[in-house]
Amino acid sequence: MKPSCAALAVFALLAVPALAAPAPAASAAADEARAIVSELVACGTRNSLSSWTDPKRGIGCGRDVAVKRFGEIAAKSGGRLKVIVDKYETSGPRTGNAKVPMENVYAVLEGTDPLRQKTAYVVSGHLDSRASDVMDAKSDAPGADDDGSGVAASILSAAALSSRPGGSRATLIFAAVAGEEQGLLGARRLKEWLGQQGYQVGGMITDDIVGATNGSKDRRPRVFSEGGPDGVESPGREMARRLEELAGRERVRLVFRRDRFGRGGDHLPFVEVGLPAVRFTEPLEVYEHQHQDVREDKGVQYGDLIRFMDFPFLAEVAALNQAILAELAAAPAPPKSAVLGGAVTPAAKIRIDAEPDPDRKGFEILQRETTDTRWKVLRTVGEPGQVVLDNTSTDNEFFAVRSVGKDGRKSLAVPCVPAPAPPVGSVPAKPPGR
Repeated sequence: MKPSCAALAVFALLAVPALAAPAPAASAAADEARAIVSELVACGTRNSLSSWTDPKRGIGCGRDVAVKRFGEIAAKSGGRLKVIVDKYETSGPRTGNAKVPMENVYAVLEGTDPLRQKTAYVVSGHLDSRASDVMDAKSDAPGADDDGSGVAASILSAAALSSRPGGSRATLIFAAVAGEEQGLLGARRLKEWLGQQGYQVGGMITDDIVGATNGSKDRRPRVFSEGGPDGVESPGREMARRLEELAGRERVRLVFRRDRFGRGGDHLPFVEVGLPAVRFTEPLEVYEHQHQDVREDKGVQYGDLIRFMDFPFLAEVAALNQAILAELAAAPAPPKSAVLGGAVTPAAKIRIDAEPDPDRKGFEILQRETTDTRWKVLRTVGEPGQVVLDNTSTDNEFFAVRSVGKDGRKSLAVPCVPAPAPPVGSVPAKPPGR
């Protein structure tokens, strides 16, 4: 099977630290992104309360674009990529608290390793768009950037990663969901559907408003990730750090907060239950282009129009998606746990618990000062069990552990945490030798 231009782009991206695609492949991906977004914009509106049956206007038209595009990729995959239309009913304040029909589209690339097959790495954009009034299902709402761009990134990622020889150990799922503007309804359904299918979510990306740079001198996409208590930050934060390691700080800007101030997106249903999830967003948003009726007022153009898009930037976002998805889906599973001990002693003690994996080479012990934001590799070990770090205080540093495959692929880091406290009223264990 001949690799697509998108696939050639991601092969090159994964081979070099800078993640700079060869010009012809990057240009082809940008052209493909433009074509996808143009088809979505041609639906007029994709408000989730608009028609699901009109083939030319409404959210059903947008669904058809996603199904067609994923179907074309599936046909080239030799049957490995499966396209699923998930129909459901849902409700919320932005549906008038009445049940309404909605549909998500998933393209599933099943993992090849039984040990990792039921772990899913997910990338999603939202199909729906909106005008100034979120309940307005009739007015034009082109939704080029919000979120035709995210749907395009998901489709480009499916094309690239389904063309990779040998597949991935874990399962990859490329999604285009409805109902984001009505209250993250499609993402909540996606999380529910994954659980119903028996998948454990290893990582989730939402691409939302990733199609423009709006004159920003800094062309890096922003990646938002949740924080957490001292030294035990969220798995999404670890996912963001791993992406930065792969891509370099010159290619991605990490933002250490859950989402933009006072706003939210489709990663939040995953974040809220402690799953690894991040949000990609363009470097500089122009609010006249978001959630606005298409109009011109006092010389200012309002509306989410395709003319404001930057398709080479969108193609680069998709390539970054592909790099982190390919890495994590090929890596061993993260350790089950990493327990830190050694308080009031001159040595930190880390106990690693992990399932057997014949493709795992070992583990990296990571360390950072409490004031640092990035991990450093302190030591490598070959097997799970206890690791003693002599002359290392547990007070002054944070620690984490990640799995490393024989091919060099690395899992997300798992923070080292104290053992659970004994129940109140229990008798402490007698210290040895006393």
